[in-house]
Amino acid sequence: ISRDPGTLNGAGSTFINPLMSKWTKEYNTLFPQVKINYQSIGSGGGRQQFIAKTVDFGASDAPMTDDQLTQAGGADKVIHVPLTQGAVVLAYNLPNVPNGLKFSADTVAGIYLGTIKKWNDPKITADNAGVNLPDLAIATVHRSDGSGTTDIFTDYLSTVNADWKSKVGRGTSVQWPGGIGGQGNEGVANQVRNTRGAVGYVELAYAKQNKISYGVVKNKSGNFIEATPDAVTAAVNAYADKIPEDLRYSIVDSPDPKAYPIAGTTWLLVYKTQADANKGKLVTQFLDWAIKDGQKFGTDLDYAALPAGLVTKIEAKLKTITCGGATCLS
Repeated sequence: ISRDPGTLNGAGSTFINPLMSKWTKEYNTLFPQVKINYQSIGSGGGRQQFIAKTVDFGASDAPMTDDQLTQAGGADKVIHVPLTQGAVVLAYNLPNVPNGLKFSADTVAGIYLGTIKKWNDPKITADNAGVNLPDLAIATVHRSDGSGTTDIFTDYLSTVNADWKSKVGRGTSVQWPGGIGGQGNEGVANQVRNTRGAVGYVELAYAKQNKISYGVVKNKSGNFIEATPDAVTAAVNAYADKIPEDLRYSIVDSPDPKAYPIAGTTWLLVYKTQADANKGKLVTQFLDWAIKDGQKFGTDLDYAALPAGLVTKIEAKLKTITCGGATCLS
């Protein structure tokens, strides 16, 4: 399909930024007349700008809440378009400790609740026989901005740990029991890299790009799983037939024995009725490309491709977006 010239402006998720940067570059190579600007400001900021209509699309790793949908004009006015799935890993700075430290659900909760204070705590050593863990204080790092990565991480903790659920709960920003804040996935990765004894939760690509060690996490089936695209695909496949009509769903703590447990989705947020027909066409054409041809670029960056069944559901949704009364996707 030919593309009319134009510029799209989007903002939001830092979780998807490594892939979004790749996509905008590849798309511009295919269609030089289309320019896509993406500001990686965090999911909270992306949702705010989307509601304020200061961007053509928002990107968020937390689906919009019912209240946010009301602010945006109502649930029937907004479409959540899943773009990719990825893993949130526990990155740590422990000199002389190898990559792949094992974490169980209660250990992760205990570390962030502040009840597990040192790296050689019996709860951590129990899962890591043969690893020489130091008598060093744990410095927890969390996001300081409204974050979809935080939503995935706290969704996981609230699902697996009753204490966490009652004391802190789930959200894009929560009242942390303690620790150091970092802006964006980049900020958390930097804090971990520069702080001996630190642990922080980041999207997998950020740990790899910054060459920071990260842990393997015990899943619902009791297996310690490394974060890989396949392990994230296993997580989403277990929920494939439970994905609701509005495409707002969670894939944490998946029952699949091969699934990585702290996995999540990034959604692109678009209005169902596009006031500017040209931009409406451009954004739906870009989305149609991203959910199909664009998926292959994710694997190199450790994102998991969307399952075929989900792509079919998304395609049907894209066809309901209208530009000047007609469907934008001709």
